Amino acid sequence: PVYSVILAHLAPLNVLREVVVDPASETSVNLLRCLLGERGLAPQFVDEGEITVERGRLLIGDPAIRFREESDGRHRYYDLGQGWKEETGLPFVYALWLMRPECPGKKAIAEALRSLGRKNIEQLAPVIAAQPEVDPAFCEFYYRQCLRFDFGAAEKSGLHEFGTLCAKHNLLPGPPPALALV
Repeated sequence: PVYSVILAHLAPLNVLREVVVDPASETSVNLLRCLLGERGLAPQFVDEGEITVERGRLLIGDPAIRFREESDGRHRYYDLGQGWKEETGLPFVYALWLMRPECPGKKAIAEALRSLGRKNIEQLAPVIAAQPEVDPAFCEFYYRQCLRFDFGAAEKSGLHEFGTLCAKHNLLPGPPPALALV
């Protein structure tokens, strides 16, 4: 579970006729389309509206976290990361550094980014402690249990499977090409 990418709803998913989506994250919207599509569900995606029995809302990032914290207990949450893992057995990749194949010095850039990433992970404790508006226990849970910072074989397979499902659900014109790791 990623905790911060959720579909908030009041009734079972098969009751949904609409989902309010955030157009700022086309990836999460398409992930939700694929996950619901794999269940044979195709609610209409809309730009606005309140959560009702037949309308859910896709929440991403801080709004998802705040909504969960402030909820009165009436809402159900479908965690898209958990749904993806249950559907495919693979992790979902929400963000990734990509470089064009013709990029000069791409191996050195890739290693510099990996090195920076390793240093940042080693410095999570001070980052967590420096969050003034977030409970440190939640921040510890979120950074250490919900987020992953690796891109190995399983993540590569998950990303490829996402592209394959996007093509299956007509969100891409065809299956994705294989990725080369640098």
